[in-house]
Amino acid sequence: MASNMDREMILADFQACTGIENIDEAITLLEQNNWDLVAAINGVIPQENGILQSEYGGETIPGPAFNPASHPASAPTSSSSSAFRPVMPSRQIVERQPRMLDFRVEYRDRNVDVVLEDSCTVGEIKQILENELQIPVSKMLLKGWKTGDVEDSTVLKSLHLPKNNSLYVLTPDLPPPSSSSHSGALQESLNQNFMLIITHREVQREYNLNFSGSSTIQEVKRNVYDLTSIPVRHQLWEGWPTSATDDSMCLAESGLSYPCHRLTVGRRSSPAQTREQSEEQSTDVHMVSDSDGDDFEDATEFGVDDGEVFGMSSSALRKSPMMPENAENEGDALLQFTAEFSSRYGDCHPVFFIGSLEAAFQEAFYVKARDRKLLAIYLHHDESVLTNVFCSQMLCAESIVSYLSQNFITWAWDLTKDSNRARFLTMCNRHFGSVVAQTIRTQKTDQFPLFLIIMGKRSSNEVLNVIQGNTTVDELMMRLMAAMEIFTAQQQEDIKDEDEREARENVKREQDEAYRLSLEADRAKREAHEREMAEQFRLEQIRKEQEEEREAIRLSLEQALPPEPKEENAEPVSKLRIRTPSGEFLERRFLASSKLQIVFDFVASKGFPWDEYKLLSTFPRRDVTQLDPNKSLLEVKLFPQETLFLEAKE
Repeated sequence: MASNMDREMILADFQACTGIENIDEAITLLEQNNWDLVAAINGVIPQENGILQSEYGGETIPGPAFNPASHPASAPTSSSSSAFRPVMPSRQIVERQPRMLDFRVEYRDRNVDVVLEDSCTVGEIKQILENELQIPVSKMLLKGWKTGDVEDSTVLKSLHLPKNNSLYVLTPDLPPPSSSSHSGALQESLNQNFMLIITHREVQREYNLNFSGSSTIQEVKRNVYDLTSIPVRHQLWEGWPTSATDDSMCLAESGLSYPCHRLTVGRRSSPAQTREQSEEQSTDVHMVSDSDGDDFEDATEFGVDDGEVFGMSSSALRKSPMMPENAENEGDALLQFTAEFSSRYGDCHPVFFIGSLEAAFQEAFYVKARDRKLLAIYLHHDESVLTNVFCSQMLCAESIVSYLSQNFITWAWDLTKDSNRARFLTMCNRHFGSVVAQTIRTQKTDQFPLFLIIMGKRSSNEVLNVIQGNTTVDELMMRLMAAMEIFTAQQQEDIKDEDEREARENVKREQDEAYRLSLEADRAKREAHEREMAEQFRLEQIRKEQEEEREAIRLSLEQALPPEPKEENAEPVSKLRIRTPSGEFLERRFLASSKLQIVFDFVASKGFPWDEYKLLSTFPRRDVTQLDPNKSLLEVKLFPQETLFLEAKE
C-alpha cells in the first residue's frame, strides 16, 4: 500500500505521462489499478507508444516509456509483484515534463491571468500579483483555494489543482477606491436633476425649479427673470457656491448641493435719479438691448409709469404669449406661463405645478391615500373676453388661492395657439377619454377660461366638474368645496382600504417570517439529528474497528500458543484453573518449563488481554501479571497446579 506522499508523486507522474489534467479522473484510474503506476499507464496509453517489461518471467508489457526511478513507489523490489522497469532500445529515459497551471485572479473590477509551473509556490503567485495590481504581498489575501487557506510556501503540486483555476484577492487593510473617476462623476451629475429652491426676497415668495445638471447658471437667471421680472443684470443673489464664478458654467460643475439647493434673489438698489445717472442707465439699456439680448429693465427705473413704456400701453405689453407655440417641453412651457401670469395679474395667484400632466397625476393621485389631492386644470385663452376678469378677480382672489394651495394640485395650459390646443386635446383624450376631449373641443372661445376638477380613482381619472369663466368668486368657491366633499368621502374609503390592505400585508409578512423561522428551526433540528447520527455511526465504526483489531490479535495469539501437553507427559506439567469475572473457569495444562508469557497469551486469546486485566493468585494473594513473564511456571511457583482469577484493571 503506497503512503500518502507516494500517492501524490504517483499521481503527478501519471498525469505527466498520460496528459490527463482532471485529478478526479486520474485518481479513479489509479485506484482501479491499485495505485500500480505502470499498470494504470498501460491501461490509458496505446501499446505502440512504448514497452514496459516486468522483471518476473521476462514478460513484456506494452506501455509508455517511463522512468520508475523518478518515483520510489515504482522502484523494483523483491516483495512487490507490480514493480517494472522499462526496456528501451535507445536507453533514453523520458523525464516528467513540468505541468503548467492557469490561474484567473479577480480583484475588484480587474482580472489577472497567471500561468505557472506546478513546482512553484503560492508566494510566487502573490509576487506576480504585486507587480500587476500594485498591492503589497503583506496586504494581500489570496482566496478561492478548494483546500481552504494555504501558506505562501505551499507548493502548487501538493494541492492537486486542475489546469484552470479561479482565485480572488481580498485587501481588508486597504481603503476601497473611489466609485468612479472625476469624469465619470461629472457625467453622472450632468444627467441628474437639481431642485433649486429660490426665494424672492422682496415679496417673500419661494419658487421650486427643476434644472438638469447640464443647464447653465445663465439659464437659471433668465428663468428667474421670467418669474420675478428682475433683469439678469439687476439680480442680486445669495447662496451660490464660491466655485460658481462664471454664468456659462453648468450646474453640475458649480458645486451646488444635490438634490436640493437654496438660493435667494433680490433687486439691486437703484442709484439716485440724477441726470448723469439717468444718462448712464439709458446707455446701459441700449447696451443690454444690443449685446446681451436681455429685456428692458422696469420702467420705474427710468421715471416712466408702469402703464406705459416708450408710449406703449399696458395692453400692448401683455401681448407676450402665455406659452411658446409648439411647446415641446411642458415644464419649460409652464415656467413661461407662470412668469407671464405673474407679470399680468400679480404675484398673488395659484401655485402652478411645473412639469408634465403625467407628473401632476403622480403628485396628486399616486401617493398614499392620506396625501392625495384633487387636480385642478386651468385652461387659459387670451382671446376670450372673460379671461382678464376671471384671472384678476376670481383666480387671484386670496381665498381661492389659499383654498387651492391647501387642497389641490393646480396645473395650467394655454389654448390660445392652435398647436398647443391640439396637444392638450391629445393629452386629454389619452387621460380622460374622448368624451371629455370632445367637450373641451366644442367649447366656444368666449366660454373660456375653463377650470377642470379631476379626481383620481382606482381604474381611471374622473372629471368631477368643469367650471367656465362666467362665474363669481363665491360660486367658484362653492363648486370647489363641493368637489372637495366628494373627494373627501372617496379619500376616507381609500384610506380605510389602504389601512386594511397594509394590515393584511403586515399579517402576511409576519406569517411569512414565522414560516421562515419555522423552516430554519426544522432545518437546524434536521442538521443536528444528522450530525448526531453521523457521530453515532463514526463511534460505531471505531468500536467495530477496535473489536476487529482485538479479534485479530486474539486469533494470532491463539494460533501462536504451543499445543496443550497431555496429562501423562515425560516432562513436569502444571495444571492451571483460571476464574473469569463472569464466574466461568478456564482450564489448561502447561509444561512446567513454559514461560509465564504463554499463560498471559492464553488468557488474552480468550478475550482478556493482560493490559486490561490482571491475573491474581489466592494463597498467597499476589498479582501474577507483575511477575517477570520470561520466568517459567516452576520458578513463579505455579506448579503442579494453581487456581487463579481474573480481575479488570481500574
